[in-house]
Amino acid sequence: MPGSDRTYKVVNRVFAIVFAVMGYRFDVRGAEHIPASGPGILAGNHIGFLDFTFIGYAARERDRLVRFMAKQSVFDTRGAGWFMRRMRHIPVDRREGWRAYRHGLRMIDEGQLVGVFPEATISRSWLLKPFKRGAAGFSVSRQVPLVPVIVWGGHRIYTVDGHRSLRRRVPITVSIGEPLLPGDRETIDELSARLHVAMEALLDEAIDTYPEKPRNDADRWWLPHDRGGTAPDVETAAVLDREAVARIGDTFE
Repeated sequence: MPGSDRTYKVVNRVFAIVFAVMGYRFDVRGAEHIPASGPGILAGNHIGFLDFTFIGYAARERDRLVRFMAKQSVFDTRGAGWFMRRMRHIPVDRREGWRAYRHGLRMIDEGQLVGVFPEATISRSWLLKPFKRGAAGFSVSRQVPLVPVIVWGGHRIYTVDGHRSLRRRVPITVSIGEPLLPGDRETIDELSARLHVAMEALLDEAIDTYPEKPRNDADRWWLPHDRGGTAPDVETAAVLDREAVARIGDTFE
């Protein structure tokens, strides 16, 4: 077994123990849609810093390891960077995005599952942002399944703007949709649009069926504005994103 896979499996076990100690209530739906073998793309929404751990947790049901694309700044962080490299995740330097794309293609050619967050950065509205083309591009280029994935509830634990909590028994939904296969002559943009529609439907269902409601007005921050929450609408969230980048850069979002 390659050393990187040993490291990855140890890290997975550690997270599983932490999740159990915290009593997080996972509801993993549609795990059977994750390819049991061979290459594929898992495209997830991005609402918190732990999204990749929750998606990776769900993929364990199919005994698969996911090689996530993540910002170069994470790899440059002492400690975390060593683990990211050992687990063969894919660094993304936005100034040289082609390098990450070629790295992802090599992983696909090895038969790996590649995890991509098409929104690129965390959505402050909790709703889907416009997608970058990478996830669909991988799928079209190599004719591999593109699997939509939605995480809901994880942002209540750790996300942007100082939201973090050690509250126990937080429900976390991970919903995996049916794989999308590129059609004959389907363009990257057309497949990306189909992915967006599929993920919106999964997100709506995850929010509608989530087993908890805000405890009080102050706790409504984690709901979208159109569901009675106090999260900013999509347009306001985009302004906040630009302000955050101007203030601190996009190091960890």
